[in-house]
Amino acid sequence: MADIPKPNFKVDLNPLSSIKKVIGIVSGKGGVGKSTVTSELAVALNRAGKKVGIMDADITGPSIPKAFGITEKARGSEQYFYPVASKQGIDIISMNLLLENDTDPVIWRGPVIAGAVKQFWTDVVWGDKDVLLIDMPPGTGDVPLTIFQSLPVDGIVIVTSPQDLVSMVVEKAVNMAKMMNVNVTGIIENYSYFQCPNCGEKVDIFGKSHIDEISKEKNVKLLGKMPIDPDIAMKMDQGKIEEISDLSNLNDAVAELL
Repeated sequence: MADIPKPNFKVDLNPLSSIKKVIGIVSGKGGVGKSTVTSELAVALNRAGKKVGIMDADITGPSIPKAFGITEKARGSEQYFYPVASKQGIDIISMNLLLENDTDPVIWRGPVIAGAVKQFWTDVVWGDKDVLLIDMPPGTGDVPLTIFQSLPVDGIVIVTSPQDLVSMVVEKAVNMAKMMNVNVTGIIENYSYFQCPNCGEKVDIFGKSHIDEISKEKNVKLLGKMPIDPDIAMKMDQGKIEEISDLSNLNDAVAELL
């Protein structure tokens, strides 16, 4: 009996675009600051001289434009859409850039949301990019599955925090990547600690981190530990993420993605 060919869900990149590397930013659960880490990574890569784009694939909860202070809407032609550039030249596409009002809810079922994500790949003119970061919604639902099946993802970065069940959450993300034949580039722990601005003492607000042990156990590289920093939170809220002065905690992550 002849083998039944496996279905091919891949979709073609916009013909006016060239992207060298596609990296998905994922988390097993919400509330770990995945969009913040995505934004910081984009800024750090941009400072390293790379041409960077961000696809905000969290269709129902987009936050990337706000982090960069982008209020203008994406332009479109009869065929294509064009991303909006940040002040420092990071190209961004997000559902909020296509809605008339930022506060309009997107009340769509899974297949429609998945279709929108594919259009961000096929219908958006990205131009030449060294790295495209895809900010995914948390979990292992329709959007991550669509991205893994339809886009040529070179690797994923798992964002987590030093709270309970981290090991299980990381393992779920790693297992999904393995099932989809996607490389796990590494883990970034966010909210890892708080450093007192007066004495320099590091305080484990969410309890002692076990990410070093977990990364060894899962055989996944630890790419960085990001602190709880009120200045970062303020700059995210003010749309000034590109003004963060120190991103040295992401040096290993940037080196891995270059």
